[in-house]
Amino acid sequence: MSDLKLLSEKLELSYIDTLPSPEEAAELAKKLPIGFARKNEMTPIKVLDGRLYLLTSRPLDHHAVNDIAKIYQLPVSITVASPILVTEFINRAYEISSGDVSEFMSEVESPSLESIAHELETSIDLLDTDEEAPIVRLLNSLLQQAIKEKASDVHIEIYADSLAVRMRVDGLLYTVLSPPKRIHPQIVSRVKIMAGLDIAEKRLPQDGRISLKTAGREIDVRVSTIPTTFGERVVMRLLDKSRNLINLDQLGMDSAQMTAMERILSLSNGIVLITGPTGSGKTTTLYSVLGGINSEEKNVITVEDPVEYQVRGIGQMQVNQQIGLNFADGLRSILRQDPDVIMVGEIRDTETASIAVQASLTGHLVLSTLHTNDSAGALTRLVDIGVEPFLIASSLEAILAQRLVRILCKNCREETTLESAELKSLGIDNLFITQKIYKAAGCKECMNSGYKGRTGIFEYLPVTDSIRSLVIKGAESNQIMGRAIADGMKTLRDDGLRKMFEGATTLDEVLRVTDENPAEEIV
Repeated sequence: MSDLKLLSEKLELSYIDTLPSPEEAAELAKKLPIGFARKNEMTPIKVLDGRLYLLTSRPLDHHAVNDIAKIYQLPVSITVASPILVTEFINRAYEISSGDVSEFMSEVESPSLESIAHELETSIDLLDTDEEAPIVRLLNSLLQQAIKEKASDVHIEIYADSLAVRMRVDGLLYTVLSPPKRIHPQIVSRVKIMAGLDIAEKRLPQDGRISLKTAGREIDVRVSTIPTTFGERVVMRLLDKSRNLINLDQLGMDSAQMTAMERILSLSNGIVLITGPTGSGKTTTLYSVLGGINSEEKNVITVEDPVEYQVRGIGQMQVNQQIGLNFADGLRSILRQDPDVIMVGEIRDTETASIAVQASLTGHLVLSTLHTNDSAGALTRLVDIGVEPFLIASSLEAILAQRLVRILCKNCREETTLESAELKSLGIDNLFITQKIYKAAGCKECMNSGYKGRTGIFEYLPVTDSIRSLVIKGAESNQIMGRAIADGMKTLRDDGLRKMFEGATTLDEVLRVTDENPAEEIV
């Protein structure tokens, strides 16, 4: 039993070791500065029967308890928890209480906003800032809201007569704010100051980076600005560096796909490719694979652009075009580091592809990505890049194509049925008519989209002898696809329909992210 728990029993105070709900505390937190709460490891949980319940790891700090009682004008009851749990609760409660970005618009519309506040130090926790300049508060709140909604990107877009702020959540953009157009220069300048960009240069594109913390989480923000007809457009890509890597079995593969991937990844040599368009989750899958392969017995080295997650035990090299370090040069250097497993962020050119092939043929397992629409397309893409078909057939072991589909919000999803005509057009057996499927509705929990979160759908193509024979003969991708399907491969569409019948997503979502032509038409 911990000393703190023993102390709470001695003082006849309640002790908890699980995180309580922060929802009610978020409203109470508006009265108490976060700096005070963190310093004293003490924060309100709720008000019940006229009493204020406090969560703290310092039950003997009577001065802080009395101060809080005076602020809220209520008698106090104390609940004790570990410092780690108290800190986590404070972070969650204050993150919720930080409010919506729209709350600051009345201040922003004030005519006294011609000057921008001094530069905000990077790495400061956004919840700790008490900057009064409305533009500063607006941008801080915007970033907080984006992090809270798990947005991947924030867009600041200027048009002839309007200004729009949009966030990409679960792969789709939503307008969250339409501020007055006249504050556009101040917002852009503020972003540039934070990202270390030249605020006077408005004619050329610029790239920068912001390091932030909010609720104790480290967020890396990549900033891109481009000049447009009506002014500069800004896109901020958010990367939560504190997020844990997803395990391979959490990606959404079925048992057959998982077994096949685990077998391939146990090989000592060969190439495994992850394919799909931008934003299809290829990088997440690669890191999941690396996490499964990484061990003390293996030397794993990567060359990436950029390094998005730091993985303990793996050597990670970042491409730097400004000094002439590209994928090919990085890969060539890695081969002199006695690697067992090599990960190349992306195969973009003939040189990189050729070195990757040679590395696989000389006893290395090579993991990489290609931008193709399906698994079979990767084989013909390598030929187009300039790799000899016989080398592709000799080195390539498997291709995993993927997409991301939005997951139905379980709070508001509604049961529905498929018409016979829809079933027939999809090639679905009537047996499935009896299975429950759902459609999106929309509620407060999911921003009225009907969806919350995303999962992967996959198409696993093993490079068998029959596939190798087609590659050497110079077959087209549709011929390779037809052979793979005949050999039992499940297409992206098939895997998406499986998830639909499992109640994870909808038919509309599956059709949105898969090819327009059904897999059955590919011969």
